[in-house]
Amino acid sequence: MGRIGRSAVVLALILILVSSCAAGRGGGRKTVQKAAMPEASGTQVYTGADAAIDASNTAKGYVMVRYTGAADKVQVQVIGPKGTRTPYPFEKGSYHAVALTEGDGRYTIVVYAHMTDNRYAVALSQQIDVQLSDPFGPFLYPNQYVTYTNDSDCAAYARRLSDRSDDDIDYITRVFHYVTGHVDYDKKMAAHIPVNYLPDPDRTMQTGKGICLDYASLMTAMLRDQGIPTKLEVGYNEDVYHAWISVYLKEKGWVDGVIQFDGKHWTLIDPTLAAASSRKKAAQYMRDRSHYTCMYQY
Repeated sequence: MGRIGRSAVVLALILILVSSCAAGRGGGRKTVQKAAMPEASGTQVYTGADAAIDASNTAKGYVMVRYTGAADKVQVQVIGPKGTRTPYPFEKGSYHAVALTEGDGRYTIVVYAHMTDNRYAVALSQQIDVQLSDPFGPFLYPNQYVTYTNDSDCAAYARRLSDRSDDDIDYITRVFHYVTGHVDYDKKMAAHIPVNYLPDPDRTMQTGKGICLDYASLMTAMLRDQGIPTKLEVGYNEDVYHAWISVYLKEKGWVDGVIQFDGKHWTLIDPTLAAASSRKKAAQYMRDRSHYTCMYQY
């Protein structure tokens, strides 16, 4: 996936504050006690010598991919109907979910196995026609970049915060404050990010440190666990690789970028940037969307 960020200057997550909701007592939101998890159902499976693609649940917005060969490194690429090539660094052995984020259409799933130096060989390539039963499905399940189960620490804490929340907006606000208040930006990590780095929401909670991708992954996991469609987006903040999220709300639709409502005006703000300078300067910077270019959605 490459290096994600070189300093603490960028982080983007969504914050939506509505004064009437924020003033509520909490506890009115219906908490999801057991989130839906992706599964390899086995009804439609494509196999190669060392790889398998389970396409049983494409209507839900994902396929399951597994590699069992001897290669030391594996990468999966998803080529969507719009032609976007979305990479997933992969762990060997068990099945992992891969999201179908470009909606209905024909996808090509390619499993690459590392051979030597920078060379990879195709272990399996398969075209799959997809028709989603739920357009939000790709953004409601865990995957390699948003890893959690119903037993994860982040899922347990998500349920606790939901129990205190009035509604989805109140819950999003509580998750935002928890993540940005609990996690410190890891400058040392940002300067030496491993190749093909994958975030781990529980690890981020436990260490209290992370880079922009860790912030975004933790918040995405907590929102998806509670049934809120959330896009983890990766791209560029000017010339720096960066991660942020977008959230779907019934009242607003997809809310992209970083948004704060102060009771009168909608403004844009980046919490990491705000920590390093004034909120006014941060809001001015974030208001210019030309700073941000989305490449991939997970």
